[in-house]
Amino acid sequence: MLHSKNSEAFLAVIETGSFELAAERLCITPSAVTLRVQALEKQLGHILVIRERPCRSTSAGQQLLSYLQQSKLLEQNLLQDLQGKTLGSTFYTLNIATNADSLATWLLSTIQAVLIDEHIALKLKVADQTQTHHLLEAGLVNACISTESNSIKGCEVKPLGIMRYRMVASPTFVARWFNQGVNRETLRLPPAVIFNEQDLMHHEIISKHFGLNMSQYPHHLIPSAHSFLEAVQLGLGFGMVPEFQIHQALTNGDLIELFPAAQTDVKLYWHHWKRQSVQLQRLTERLIQHAPLHLNQADHS
Repeated sequence: MLHSKNSEAFLAVIETGSFELAAERLCITPSAVTLRVQALEKQLGHILVIRERPCRSTSAGQQLLSYLQQSKLLEQNLLQDLQGKTLGSTFYTLNIATNADSLATWLLSTIQAVLIDEHIALKLKVADQTQTHHLLEAGLVNACISTESNSIKGCEVKPLGIMRYRMVASPTFVARWFNQGVNRETLRLPPAVIFNEQDLMHHEIISKHFGLNMSQYPHHLIPSAHSFLEAVQLGLGFGMVPEFQIHQALTNGDLIELFPAAQTDVKLYWHHWKRQSVQLQRLTERLIQHAPLHLNQADHS
């Protein structure tokens, strides 16, 4: 059986990135942290921490880290089920994974009422919508918003709706770069705005319709949903933006749709563990009921 204090020391080192900061968190000396981690490494027969700045986990350490994080989440869920809240707090903690665009547009306003009424302290992890379900699968969150339609073992999945993306730019940007229209040659010159390296939507559209790969045109990487839109509005580049964010700007002419065929619908799903706390169940009910008011819905006609 793993020694709880040794495991706690290891977890603190990885989460803070150093033995010194881990010592501050645990209110012990750095040498005591070192001894506890060494004892854990001896017990398991593996080096768990790469002693660099910041400290990183080895392959064996990553396995242990995942186990400890999952155990921590399971304990938290158990306490919430049995006590109605985490020990020493009047708030219920829920760990949720979401994509940045949902967070920047509809998510918080949709769940605001239940967060307040149920005294929920929300801990959000932001990842690409194609990756959030991996955080749930690893036991790092209670639920997630994902593009994955299939449920993970032990989980349930429910459709939320569609986020529609449109390729847009400012009028001055269009006048400068696309006065000859949007085609393979004109797309080689102006910069695109991409969220981050994991955001492949823009690249896939350009590749599909114009046969250009990401190395054949310049692009900004702006990993903030608010600043992403701001960059497009400021004429720094053109990009795929959620329709929800730009409806008024398109109506006013402050933004122009460059290429209607680039319109992309991303279906979103809500995944959660089958065994939910009362608070997560109420959050789930709120999402299922109110998300369709903000998201597009599939046309079944």
